[in-house]
Amino acid sequence: MRTPADLDQYIRKHGIAAALVAPPHETPTVPLAAQAMGCAEEQIIKSVVFLVKDDAIPRAALVITNGTAPIDYRKLAALMGVSRKRLRLASAEEVVAITGYPAGGVPPFGFSEPLETWVDARVMDQPVVYGGGGDERTLLRTTPAELLRVTGGRVVDVRAGP
Repeated sequence: MRTPADLDQYIRKHGIAAALVAPPHETPTVPLAAQAMGCAEEQIIKSVVFLVKDDAIPRAALVITNGTAPIDYRKLAALMGVSRKRLRLASAEEVVAITGYPAGGVPPFGFSEPLETWVDARVMDQPVVYGGGGDERTLLRTTPAELLRVTGGRVVDVRAGP
């Protein structure tokens, strides 16, 4: 399994404008992470892995959204050109197999293979964002613009509700 040290090496190797930060305590929830970083909850982002049953080989996709925002599976499926029935959340074991990082600590990048990435438009409203840093005790700080540059993600609306 990969660690924050692996992510830090990836950041340095690829010249990414990001930094790993270690809050004074674990940050298992969005409110606790925001409190630890002294930022708004909307600045905490989550990297969520989805699988699409696409022929014989499932296709993985990463959705990056504000930590408190629920993801609308129908919107995401439509963007990916599949029916809602073919889209599902990856299990914890699948997340590790796909990203190398544990669920709850998945960064938005730093995988051995790039993932198709979708970034909810509301992430772009933030000046700075904090995402998974490789484990439950580490966060990654970067800007939305850098996040897009590094991931090659597409800005979309995948948030459930208004």
